[in-house]
Amino acid sequence: MSVISRSSGAGSVAVRACVSGGRIPGLGEAPAFTLTTPPRMSLPVLVAVPHAGRSYPDSTLARMRDPSLAQLRLEDRHVDRLGVALARETGAALLIAHAPRALLDINRAEDDMDWDMVQGGRPFGLPSSAPGACSNARARSGLGLVPRRLPGSGEIWRGRLAPDELAARIDGIHRAYHAALAAALTQICNEWGAALLIDLHSMPPLRPPEGEARAPVFVLGDRFGASCHNGLTSRALTHLERRDIPAAHNRPYAGGYVLDRHGKPLAGIHAMQIEVCRATYLDRHMSEPGPGLPGVAATLAGLVRELGAETALLGGHDGLRQAAE
Repeated sequence: MSVISRSSGAGSVAVRACVSGGRIPGLGEAPAFTLTTPPRMSLPVLVAVPHAGRSYPDSTLARMRDPSLAQLRLEDRHVDRLGVALARETGAALLIAHAPRALLDINRAEDDMDWDMVQGGRPFGLPSSAPGACSNARARSGLGLVPRRLPGSGEIWRGRLAPDELAARIDGIHRAYHAALAAALTQICNEWGAALLIDLHSMPPLRPPEGEARAPVFVLGDRFGASCHNGLTSRALTHLERRDIPAAHNRPYAGGYVLDRHGKPLAGIHAMQIEVCRATYLDRHMSEPGPGLPGVAATLAGLVRELGAETALLGGHDGLRQAAE
């Protein structure tokens, strides 16, 4: 199927191809994600939004101890609206997960699981994580593949998760999403010689760093240089600094499994996580879209255009650089 979206460049109406995939267990044939692409990519960028899904099966809500609190704390609340706006304004591809993080966290490895919350525990024969690997670290803190507890709020769920239900979530959500993401990035890279993944998230307001008057409203993560060419990160930070927008690099958020899996700079596929302060685009309750959303979307669109031009340059296309500047 297809959807209509307005392209800001010439003011014309363009048709974006729209493909839905995966499946949310407990919601019939409800898709786990949707990928939209313009008829012609104007820059080699894919924006992904993994944590804003709001499609909850009734059975999932019934098992939550406090559904409203868990949704508010776990979701990157309405950051998908920022993704839609900046994809519309820039012509980037857009991948949005509809499956909520409470069901399964796409930004975790399949084995990053607290097996105590699953009936029967860890399956027999499942290989352990490699020695020294950090997998399961977040699971032990309560925020693994399936979140178990929230800091300051305690346990999320009543009862344990059935193994077949977990398997259905992994297959219908996790594997399907990452397969679609990998295929889309490969296609962009083949066309442009390079591709950039913007993994878009939101974060609670931060405190100002020591010696600073303002707290960061954006945090850029590149796994400390492992997932993205340093020239792209440098460009992004300079772009924000020139506009007097406070930003941080890798601290406190350096990115997670998505960047580890898909960021392959030596192969021309770069991945950067962008965390946006929720206070900048939500209302004062951090619950619904606020008056700042259009301005934040415009800022992100400018940043994506800049990074898209730089990525095209890395891939051997120099036609976008002058337009971006």
